[in-house]
Amino acid sequence: MDISVVIPLYNEEESLTELNDWIYKVMESNHFSFEVIYIDDGSSDNSWSIIRKLSVDNDYVKAISFRRNYGKSAALNEGFKIAAGDVVITMDSDLQDSPEEIPGLFSMITKKNLDIVSGWKKKRHDSTLAKNIPSKIFNWTSRKLFKSKLHDMNCGLKAYKKDVVKNIEVYGEMHRYIPIIAKAAGFSRIDEKVVVHQKRKYGVTKFGLDRFIKGYLDLISINFVSRFAQRPMHFFGSWGSLLFFVGFVIATYLAYAKFFMAGYKMTERPLFYFGLLSMILGVQLFLTGFLAEMISRISREKSKYQIKDSFNIQDEELK
Repeated sequence: MDISVVIPLYNEEESLTELNDWIYKVMESNHFSFEVIYIDDGSSDNSWSIIRKLSVDNDYVKAISFRRNYGKSAALNEGFKIAAGDVVITMDSDLQDSPEEIPGLFSMITKKNLDIVSGWKKKRHDSTLAKNIPSKIFNWTSRKLFKSKLHDMNCGLKAYKKDVVKNIEVYGEMHRYIPIIAKAAGFSRIDEKVVVHQKRKYGVTKFGLDRFIKGYLDLISINFVSRFAQRPMHFFGSWGSLLFFVGFVIATYLAYAKFFMAGYKMTERPLFYFGLLSMILGVQLFLTGFLAEMISRISREKSKYQIKDSFNIQDEELK
């Protein structure tokens, strides 16, 4: 199979049929063998009913429905598990990502032997205050922090070599940082492509301003995890040892002063409490690093999401 198109969605009943027809038209005109995988992230409208109907009419449609809303990262992670195409394309379901971009993304992956091609919505049709300006700030910060050349880290339209999606796990709100996660896993051939950003045709966006707060918190998390996930003792142990050493030097000086300087009252000095606090924090950080090091050596069980229904999928665990 050439291409798997993975589409996470939440309450997008108006756009699904039109999107599916558009994808089919593009795939047929380019003679691709393909599948379309819809992941219904706990929609409360008729999205799942429409997807089931699309499956009856089209054997290339596969789908998973979550019992509740887990988020985009969880949806992508489950879609990646069952994707069978040599190239995996992710896109949003609101018709703002154009399926016409798929051939170009596929060509870049295959002809340039790239691991990831990220879309770049150079010209956006979103609210300037609510989305455009925060997005520019967010992407600028990401480029500086991770030494990345991508201009639009959060673009949902991306293409991946199959090996990439089979060797990474996306969780929490980390879908924004898949290129960073993939690079940390050894997939460093990453490029971007300017893509057309369509105006929203149906409904309203499902993301509020809180996503930018979460985005920056995730930015800090992924930066720490990418640097110290495999060696937490290097971070916590280093700072813990430094703080303990500072506290020990202070305690040594105060002990000397207590015994060799007449009338010196050690516990009445603010320095005494600073040294004590420094030693306590140093021990706590060191123990935190030690415990984190032990935990990191134990393979944690992958997150399990409660799936309500699925069809056209061979994986019996999902059924």
